Order: sequence, then structure tokens, then C-alpha cells
Amino acid sequence: MPPALLTFPTLLRGASVCACVLLAGLTAAGAGAEPARGFLETVRRHATLASTIPDNGDVNPYAVIVAPASAGKIRQGDVLIDNFNNISNLQGTGTTIVDYNPTTKETTLFAQIPQKLTQCPGGVGLSTAMTLLKSGWLIVGSTPSTDGTTRTKGDGCLLVLDAEGQLVATWSGPTINGPWGNMAVKDEGDRATLFVSMAGFGLPGPDVLDPATGYPVIMRKATVLRLEVRIPDGKPPELVSQTVVADGFAQRADRDNFLFGPTGEALDEDGTLYVTDGLDNVITAIPDALTRKDSAGTGRVVTKDGLLAWPLALAWTPERHLLVTNGKNGQVVEVDPKAGRQIYAQWIDNDQAQSPPGNGDLFGIALTPDGKGFYYVEDDMNTLVRASR
Repeated sequence: MPPALLTFPTLLRGASVCACVLLAGLTAAGAGAEPARGFLETVRRHATLASTIPDNGDVNPYAVIVAPASAGKIRQGDVLIDNFNNISNLQGTGTTIVDYNPTTKETTLFAQIPQKLTQCPGGVGLSTAMTLLKSGWLIVGSTPSTDGTTRTKGDGCLLVLDAEGQLVATWSGPTINGPWGNMAVKDEGDRATLFVSMAGFGLPGPDVLDPATGYPVIMRKATVLRLEVRIPDGKPPELVSQTVVADGFAQRADRDNFLFGPTGEALDEDGTLYVTDGLDNVITAIPDALTRKDSAGTGRVVTKDGLLAWPLALAWTPERHLLVTNGKNGQVVEVDPKAGRQIYAQWIDNDQAQSPPGNGDLFGIALTPDGKGFYYVEDDMNTLVRASR
């Protein structure tokens, strides 16, 4: 069966129940005997939960993660979101992480990191690379700029915060340059393995154009880095080792989107790491990602083109399918990675102010703890949204 695309001609922005409910009537009337093809087809309600803008005015929400445990200011099930832009809307200058509590429905400031941080080359601009360990330590990437473009991009770093939102450590070095993609993590309590893409190596400003295309020059220097971390009892995580497990991914500067590079990472139970490459419009698989001692290059192609449109963040469904947000339109796509099959796409942000609708609005995505929906952010509205059945 070919992949299905669900489109909505009109969608009420900010409504607690969007036009997605139209699907329920259509399905009941026209496909009563046909079971849902996957997880996404059962998701019909989209509720706007909260603004992601803190008091300092930071905008452009990127990473979305769900707390696996309670620690410090964080309660299990809380949703944490970071911001990439400051109040002036300059990319690579956001310094804040906000915490939404689904029980109280309150949003609070979890952390605000100094803009100019000497330990982090270039300063602070919080990217989609963020995770919270079961031990309560938060690790977030910085891909900084001073003018909002890659012309002034610093190498950046990975920042380690405690459960009270205080900065306790900074990791930088030659393998870390532009921490970009949403992290995949294997968390064993006292040890953890992190995967994060690096999209900043040698990246010029957006005015350096390829004469053949007229667009900023594409480079194939982006990597996926595996970090082995030890978590001593009562002490901050310690970086034990680093291994480049994939390289050669496409990256380029972009004035509107700062940069394009590998963004989504999702670790399967068999040790395969799935990675999205937006410029090549592909999802690839890196075998033996937990144990390999060398790079697999760009890995094996899982699926390409079709419903994908600059694929970004990845999240697992209970059925072990992948949900992937599109950067070029407001769709989320469901993929069966084992079969290499695109199953379904749902238009969750069809803001007509962008072309195509929703272009540039979607970034992070995370499954809800009950497995019945997912959280995502709408960049155009600076809001957190929950999708559910």
C-alpha cells in the first residue's frame, strides 16, 4: 500500500482540537473495515499547551524532551524545551530552557545560561541537541553565533546542567563543532551513551555561494559523534570517550534556517542508529552504533524522498516506527525503518504564511509517556503542542 498523505485545507491555529478531527468522520464513513496503517493515523487531536517564550524574550523553540525521572526542579513527565534565538530573533543566541508541567499546566524557566561563556567556543546558542538523563543531569548543545548567521559561528560545545538548572561542566574539543541534532541516548543510570550530530566543521557564512546552483555551498563534513559518559554517584557526568561513528553527511549555511545538517537520531534496540540528512532528504542507518570503533560513513539508505521534506527530529512510536518532522513543510511522517517504508504523513502545521505551508515551523518531537501521542513545537507561534488520539 502506498504511503498516505493527510492534508487539511484549513486549520485553526491554537485551537485545542484542530481540523484533524475531520479525519475521524472520514475514516468511519469510508474505511470502516480497514485498520489503521500505523500510529500516526490514530492521532487526531492537537492541543496547544503553552508559550515557550520565557521572560527574557527568547524565541525559536528547538529541542523537545520528556523527563524520564524526577530530580531537583524537574518532575517526571515534564516537557523541557530550549530556545535557539534571543529576543532580537538572532539565531544561535538563545540561552534558555523552559519546563512545562503537564499536571499543573505551568511553564517555568528551568535554566538561563550566560550568553558569553568562555568555556564554550563562540558563546551560547542552544540547539536541538538536548537530553535529560535518569540521574537528573541535563546535557544540551550550543551552536552559537553573534550576528545570527554562520558567518560568526563558533565551534560551540556541550553544556552539562544539574537538576536545578545550574551549569556544572562544559565539553568542547576538536570532535565537537556545531552540536546540532536531537540526541539519541542509551541510559544505564551510572553510565550513558549519547549520539549527537556535528554540523559545523568548516562551514562558511551564507554568502559563500556555489556558482553552479546559486545557493550556499554544500559541504560533506558533518559527523555523528558517540560519547561515552560515566555518572559518578552525586557528581557531574564525566566524558570517558568519543568516537565518530558516521561522517560525510551534507551540511550548508542558510540565512533563514542558520544551517542544514544531519538532525534526527534514534537508537534501535539492536544498536542500529537512524539518522536524518535533510539536504539529501534521506534517513540512513548506522549499524553497530554502540560498539563500532570506526565510522560507517553515511550508512545504509533506509528511505529517501517521497513524503520526506528536509527530515529533522526523530522519535520512536510504541510499534517501533519512527516519527520524523519535516523542515520544509508542516508535516510529520511515520516510517517503518525495518521495511524501509513510509507509512503516513499528517499535516500538523499548515500555516499559510509560509510556503509550503508550515515551512520552517517544526523542529523537536517527543513521545508522550503514555505512548498515545507526542509533543512538538510550532516555531511560528513559539508554542508547545500535544498531539493525541
